[in-house]
Amino acid sequence: MTDIRDETHDPTHAADDSAFEELAALLSGRDFWSTRAGGGIRSIVMVDGPHGVRRQAGTADNLGFHQSMPSTCFPPGAGIASSWDPALMREVGEALGREARALDVDMLLGPAINIKRSPLGGRTFEYFSEDPRLTGALAVEYVRGVQSTGVGTSLKHFAVNSQESDRMRVSAEVDSRTLREIYLPAFERVVKEAAPTSVMSAYNAINGVFSSENHWLLTELLREEWGFDGLVVSDWGAIKDRVEALAAGLDLEMPGTGDSGTEAILQAVRDGRLEPALVEASVERLQRLAERTAPAPDALTPDASAGFDPVAHHALARRAAAASVVLLRNEQHTLPLRPGQTVAVIGELAVAPQYQGGGSSHVNPTQVDLPLDELRAALGGERVSYAAGYSKGADAATADALLSEARAAAASVDVAVVMVGLYEEDQSEGFDREHLDLPDAHVALIEAVAGVAPRTVVVLSNGGVVTLEPWHDRVDAIVEGWALGQAVGGALADVLTGAVNPSGRLAETIPLALADTPAYLNFPGEQELVRHGEGVFVGYRYYTSVDRAVRYPFGHGLSYTSFSIDDFEVDGSGTDAAVARVTVRNAGDVAGAEVVQLYIAPAPSAVRRPVRELGAFAKVSLEPGETTTISLELERRSFAHWDARGSRWWVDPGSYRVELGRSASDIIASREVTLAGDVERPAALNLDSTVKEWFGHSVVGPVLIQTMMANATAGQQAAAEANANALKMVESMPMGQFARFPGVEIPAEALEQLILLSGASERTESVA
Repeated sequence: MTDIRDETHDPTHAADDSAFEELAALLSGRDFWSTRAGGGIRSIVMVDGPHGVRRQAGTADNLGFHQSMPSTCFPPGAGIASSWDPALMREVGEALGREARALDVDMLLGPAINIKRSPLGGRTFEYFSEDPRLTGALAVEYVRGVQSTGVGTSLKHFAVNSQESDRMRVSAEVDSRTLREIYLPAFERVVKEAAPTSVMSAYNAINGVFSSENHWLLTELLREEWGFDGLVVSDWGAIKDRVEALAAGLDLEMPGTGDSGTEAILQAVRDGRLEPALVEASVERLQRLAERTAPAPDALTPDASAGFDPVAHHALARRAAAASVVLLRNEQHTLPLRPGQTVAVIGELAVAPQYQGGGSSHVNPTQVDLPLDELRAALGGERVSYAAGYSKGADAATADALLSEARAAAASVDVAVVMVGLYEEDQSEGFDREHLDLPDAHVALIEAVAGVAPRTVVVLSNGGVVTLEPWHDRVDAIVEGWALGQAVGGALADVLTGAVNPSGRLAETIPLALADTPAYLNFPGEQELVRHGEGVFVGYRYYTSVDRAVRYPFGHGLSYTSFSIDDFEVDGSGTDAAVARVTVRNAGDVAGAEVVQLYIAPAPSAVRRPVRELGAFAKVSLEPGETTTISLELERRSFAHWDARGSRWWVDPGSYRVELGRSASDIIASREVTLAGDVERPAALNLDSTVKEWFGHSVVGPVLIQTMMANATAGQQAAAEANANALKMVESMPMGQFARFPGVEIPAEALEQLILLSGASERTESVA
């Protein structure tokens, strides 16, 4: 790269230097998917992700209108997050990296890790969870996996991009504690533990400042506090003001917009509104990214068939999809399907499966497994019949005929497997859903089949939560298949037949009704503003705290075997961390995997905290009768909350309850652990400090009470002793006002001495 930072370089004329102009031009993309080359820096190619490599040849776009080159469509975020398996996520990340390299891609735009605030969010099929700890653990391994191949990642969308409605201009109004505890921790963890090569800024504003031009977000927090040293890239078309964005810490504008961005930067430097050093620093970060993601000299040519094994990757996609399936309900052991049973597979999704969402992440798969074909291969074609049951866009007469056919098929077999879900046009980038309902024709099919079939199994394919009402209690088994990627058919057949024991657990709550959801009254906002009025009470944090019934809680999932979890012990460090140990045994007769979930119930606190929050988890696979003992670290942040007043993480001293759960609502054991936590040193007081703060001060409070009682009459002393709650009426009043009250009248010189005393106590505590 051309070095313009020499002693003879005059920053005031930087924008007139041809070398500087060349550098500034590098900070705007060459086209839709690549950067410009120059100054010794190569052009790099970046494409969507997150769950497949969407490499386009010829005409390019970011909305999925044009076909991309074939690549493996792995389970999207909504699916694979339900695996609760970071090690599996690492494998998928490595495969994505290999495919990206084979397709001549330098950086994959993923993972997408925004929190699922509302089940209506149009992009929830891409996102992992309603919980930041689960999200962060999975995303760390995704980044490590992809980047182990030399391909870069772009952590997105930073930050609070939890809706699609008005996403280009909406301002998410979020208090600092909610930001720190819910919407930022996953990003922080990935930045600190996995060092992603880039972070992508979101479209939306946060508290009135657009993410792409938010200095606090991109510089003060991301770079200075978290130590991120990679590139910050805009979401495609997100930048409103190129100069403001660069000054805030955004390096690269994508896609390319010709020379307008470059001209704006150069003019700002000429006008003295922008320091040349900011341009140089951004170009240096771009250079590091180009060097870090450069193919090895002996790398293969861009040939998908030579560069990765599509058969092996499809097998991995099938294994990942099967691990992501959640068995919600299984009455009378209806599943797995047994050899010799006759089965009717009903529903058009069995032959035209829905396995991903719409928009920029749409992948052109290398192949697609059909559920009907895979079930026939597993059970024998002669024992598996098929009826469409519904057809998208069918008229009334056709719909009635399809239902009649489905009833006949269901009544003539041992088990009816009904495949229903959402279509791609129901769940896509660009818009949010308006309800949680399945299509009417799908609900009608479930009810029709359940009325005649000896046993009914409902298999769901949906990128976001759907309601299971009103048909839930009428069916025998429910399989939540989410969006499972191109191996959807094989994965579902594996789980339905018992070739794979289901081990998925819900990464988001399934409510009884939309009106029960915590963001119901605030989502998606109005007049370009959305208030996060539920605060930290997102997802299960809300349902458990208000004791609101749900259909299925976060963490729920059944198995074909049973597990016992014993010898539960928790050892506290005595300060702000602990270690838990449990022994897990497969008590059944088939191999399976259990997810050990630990939740933290907080100690008494000055702030309102959820009843419980996920503190740690681990997935263990066991053969029948096998036993293992595992340890789970509960680090400081497992117990901490964000103290907004002090701008710090804070662990309250006291007794915490570490809860062992099969879900956020099913706690099977708990242990108490006492932590010393953080001790607040007495703060210096002033006349604006409240009466409560003055009387509660560990040093000043007793002196103040003694002074007031000494100056009071016998009658005033008796009245004060008789009315212990008297101060509660004025405890929020500034002491400067209270001291002037008739009957109080604390002399100014006495207050001054007490203020000095409070300052001395603070200094003494600090030295100690």
